Amino acid sequence: MTATDPAAAELLARGELTVRGRIREASNAALYCTVTLGDREAACVYKPVAGERPLWDFPDGTLAGREVAAYEVSRATGWDLVPPTVLRDGPYGEGMCQLWIETAPGDELLALVDGEEPEPGWKAIGFAEVGEGRTALLVHADDDRLRRLSVLDAVINNADRKGGHLLPTAEGPLYGIDHGVTFNTENKLRTLLWGWAGEPLTGEALDVLKTLREALAASGPLTTVLTSLITPAEIEATRARVETLLTTGTHPEPGTGWPAIPWPPV
Repeated sequence: MTATDPAAAELLARGELTVRGRIREASNAALYCTVTLGDREAACVYKPVAGERPLWDFPDGTLAGREVAAYEVSRATGWDLVPPTVLRDGPYGEGMCQLWIETAPGDELLALVDGEEPEPGWKAIGFAEVGEGRTALLVHADDDRLRRLSVLDAVINNADRKGGHLLPTAEGPLYGIDHGVTFNTENKLRTLLWGWAGEPLTGEALDVLKTLREALAASGPLTTVLTSLITPAEIEATRARVETLLTTGTHPEPGTGWPAIPWPPV
């Protein structure tokens, strides 16, 4: 089953979850599972709320709720940049359940290069130490899929967009995962996708933001969905971020009050 299958969300929400193993590199409990409903089966990730570690700067809500909220915002954009994700009961209680995405090898999105300027087709992120006093330029691909994801991250205030959270597929779409630290009311955007910082937003992005503005109105459909997932203050802050992007018409630039690039970057 692919992420674009309209039956994916129903399978995740109603299917029987069977734990197959633990994803050990995850910082919170993340379980690799299969989900089965009738003759349909798919691989998925289940992250129970009971396995979340408290975060002092995200005191409200849950990681699971924010992961689902990020999916709902992505869905509202029409870009579908986050795999189908639902909130449901599972073997270890309530948690988020997200369709497993098989990645395509060889789709290079990040690189370290010599020199002070990126080659055509790449955007500069910043300089990184690579050992023995040597630095290299960290770059990401000048890719429309990444550019859309950078806009989504600005809307949801993603505090942890690492390279390992980018999943290109053989079918062409690229997905972003791990959205547990999003929607903070304070500006916490921390990402590797700074290559378009300060540049004008595309016409497509502006149209999408206008759609989000309508969906996030007090009685809008997206507001209704988000109300059970994040706090009213976080919803209002999301509205404000959309409005700021529309007013400035540009991609945001790194702030000065926090590290702008996550560590480790991958």
